[in-house]
Amino acid sequence: MAEYVVRLADERGRVQEQTHSAATEEELRARFTQAGYYVYSVKARGLLAGSGKTKKVKLETFLVFNQQFLTLIRAGLPILGSIELLARRQKLPHFRAQLEDVATRVKNGESISSAFEAQGGFPIVYTTTLLAGERSGNLEEVMQRYLDFQRVSLTFRKKLTASLIYPAVLVFMVICLFTFLITFVVPRFAELYEQLGTKLPPITSFLLQLGKEAQSYGIYAAVAFALLVFLFVRWIKTDAGAALVDRIRISLPLVGPVWLKYQVGLFARTLATLLTGGLPLVPSLEVAARSIGSRQISNAVFRGVETVREGKGLSVSLANTKIFPELAVEMIEVGESTGALPQMLNSVAEFFEEDVQTNLTAAMSLIEPVILIVMGCVVVTILISLYLPIFSMSSGAGAGGP
Repeated sequence: MAEYVVRLADERGRVQEQTHSAATEEELRARFTQAGYYVYSVKARGLLAGSGKTKKVKLETFLVFNQQFLTLIRAGLPILGSIELLARRQKLPHFRAQLEDVATRVKNGESISSAFEAQGGFPIVYTTTLLAGERSGNLEEVMQRYLDFQRVSLTFRKKLTASLIYPAVLVFMVICLFTFLITFVVPRFAELYEQLGTKLPPITSFLLQLGKEAQSYGIYAAVAFALLVFLFVRWIKTDAGAALVDRIRISLPLVGPVWLKYQVGLFARTLATLLTGGLPLVPSLEVAARSIGSRQISNAVFRGVETVREGKGLSVSLANTKIFPELAVEMIEVGESTGALPQMLNSVAEFFEEDVQTNLTAAMSLIEPVILIVMGCVVVTILISLYLPIFSMSSGAGAGGP
């Protein structure tokens, strides 16, 4: 008998985790399902510590696999045979090993959702979607909805990334140019002025001293900066660090509203996909909350779940969090009153995604000229500082002439 951690919800939607002994995961899942519980996951206790180290599969590769998987199922192939076939054809070693383990688990009687969940590297939305498909007996339709959801999300993320490429290149060029001028050009002028022995203006002296310090201690400064970045990245992966960074990001003047709308749109689309797949509202809310990147919004949704369990509407629960935009709350309220909540959630997602794209395009149209102006000011300031003594010497020579 092995020990398993069971995450389940009762008939009132209250979620809890319990530890039980059983011969197999499937036996334990069936036991609680027959007792009237909604089982989220069943994990062996030994898998919990190592699950976070599992190498994740790229979203594009994962979508290709699921499209092929869905095609094989629709063509009449059994689930086990389809997974074994796709595992043999998979070129990525770690993904192939995961699929082989999934096939082994399914062959031993586990459900496909618990087999994928045991790997630890797949999105929680995916494994929950598979569970909904198994419970409803309509796995093909549920998988198709998941694929549609991920395609839309992936397309939107690619648009955002493309919008940020040019500003990132400009910032990189500014840094490279400044580094080149300080570490290569400025020291050459320093040697020249030392030979001439002329009195230098304060700004020139400061710049030459900066170049000298950069040559002497630049490598140490680069190592220290890399170490600080590494420590910062590790820190923001902690709960306290992620929460603080997200709070600061949301409070920023231009970035904050765009980030908030993007996360609300992602939450709405994820929740719509889960509800359409047949999951109850409370489990869908918890899964959607864990699927978004904003800690503040995620925590707000978890607080709203308690209000939903008390019998209040979703719109009221989200309004009480004081974080969700008023328009999103109003649209969700309309969806609840008309009985078309999933469709309205999709509308919320589309509206905010378009709004984010518009705001980001407008922001980039302002940021790009600012970066170019900063680049020009940096170059002009450095060049003027370097050539100012030469101009002074030329004017002095001209004034002292006959």
